[in-house]
Amino acid sequence: MTTTLVSTATPAHGRPLWRRWLLTREAAVLGLLVLVVVAAYTTVPNFGSPLTLTYLLRDTAPILLIALPMTLIIITEEIDLSVASVLGLASVLTGVLSAAGMPFALAALLAVLAGAVAGAINGFFVTVVGLPSLAVTIGTLALFRGIAVGLLGTTAITEFPEFWTDLARSTIPGTPIPSIMIPFVVLAAAFAVLLHATPFGRSLYAIGLNKEAAHFSGIDVARSKFVLFVMSGAMAAFAGVYFTLLYSNARGDNATGLELQIIAAVLLGGVSIFGGRGAIQGVIGGVLLIGALGSALRLANVGSDIIQVITGVLLILSVVSASVLRWARSRRQVAIGRRRQAAARAALETTPTGTTHVP
Repeated sequence: MTTTLVSTATPAHGRPLWRRWLLTREAAVLGLLVLVVVAAYTTVPNFGSPLTLTYLLRDTAPILLIALPMTLIIITEEIDLSVASVLGLASVLTGVLSAAGMPFALAALLAVLAGAVAGAINGFFVTVVGLPSLAVTIGTLALFRGIAVGLLGTTAITEFPEFWTDLARSTIPGTPIPSIMIPFVVLAAAFAVLLHATPFGRSLYAIGLNKEAAHFSGIDVARSKFVLFVMSGAMAAFAGVYFTLLYSNARGDNATGLELQIIAAVLLGGVSIFGGRGAIQGVIGGVLLIGALGSALRLANVGSDIIQVITGVLLILSVVSASVLRWARSRRQVAIGRRRQAAARAALETTPTGTTHVP
């Protein structure tokens, strides 16, 4: 008699497609977003108005833009806390250069290039010098903000070409959707393809899981991280140009503290702070979830301090839940392994002498 042992384990790629799409943290965040929107639409006055949607997307657009490269950075187990300061610096540079008579388009382009240089500074200290990104970007957070404040002091520049301010505040014809969503959708699609459908994107997950193993497998870890920091700086500067036009205000303290909202949204969207996990759609859902919740609470006359508390609780739950799920998954795998070993031993004990056992 021949006894054959068949493994009941199902590999991740062998799971049904609906499970791979629906039974994820990203899907849970998107589902929670839908629940919040439906609940707010039915219970909060004016939440369903087109004007609310317009202002919600306008206000969250800078966070959405900066969250795209931040997702890739955190997947590699790094972080960039200087993005809000780069936004403020780009805002000041745009205002100063425009006020000096430079064509606005050129001033904006130089501001974005300055943001890329700021990102390259971060990338140099992290990848070449070998310093922790947390320490580096805390330092450059203060450095870039100090430069921005030093350029303008306590003054503000509020005069910008009407064409550009109207463009920043415009909506897609016939809809309440702001025009800024067009470049955002294009950029989001590009980042999604880059992360999920290219060797470069797959290498970022490998770096986040084990950078030493990634290095020995032929991945240029330092170059990959350097590119991400440059992208982060450039995107933060682009968001700074939009921020300046949207509010017609170039100040050194623009967007102070915005980096915390960005990181909170990225982590809430399912990106692991320990690296190696995350998806663009979850991050977009996380940003919109925080934005929609804040908008609904403000319309319900809830104070900003309470909104911050709720946002903080969501962030803590997102981080803790990931750890709890990882612990539960490991315990389940251990239990399954033990049951298989017991079944294998039992099968060996019941196999008659002289027969061949096929593992």
